[in-house]
Amino acid sequence: MKKAIFPGSFDPFTIGHYDILKRAAGIFDHIVVAIGNNPRKITFFSAAERRQHIETVCRDFPNAEAAVFEGLLINYVKKENINIIVRGLRVFSDFEYELQIGLANKDICDTIETVFMLPRPDHIFISSSMVKEIGKFGGEISKYLPQTIYTDIARRLQADA
Repeated sequence: MKKAIFPGSFDPFTIGHYDILKRAAGIFDHIVVAIGNNPRKITFFSAAERRQHIETVCRDFPNAEAAVFEGLLINYVKKENINIIVRGLRVFSDFEYELQIGLANKDICDTIETVFMLPRPDHIFISSSMVKEIGKFGGEISKYLPQTIYTDIARRLQADA
């Protein structure tokens, strides 16, 4: 069984994330969308809120599930018997960072593979930070989010504005 993990902070989960999930769900037998819960990272949405958003999105994919983990991703991957780490790359700076992480993970556990997926060209500029900023200032964000979670995210961003 090819079991993959798509890790990230997903603060919030965007259509770019959705597109990577959709394509990965078509390639791998099982995919875990895993929220890294790093207490040093300041996020807008709580881990529980982000997990709920991802659980909602995962309903579109019978072989996908949401999870939250703490600590090193590679330790979680080994514990859960996951074979593949899926990472999205938007810009060259993403590649530099992800290459370092991927090489470190390979050094720690030689049996885990990292697969990089490119976004669709019309999603390349979309980031969670951009969506939060536009949403907090009342801008239209519906085209940047999966429709199943748009209302909840927009409401929370507007409430905080």
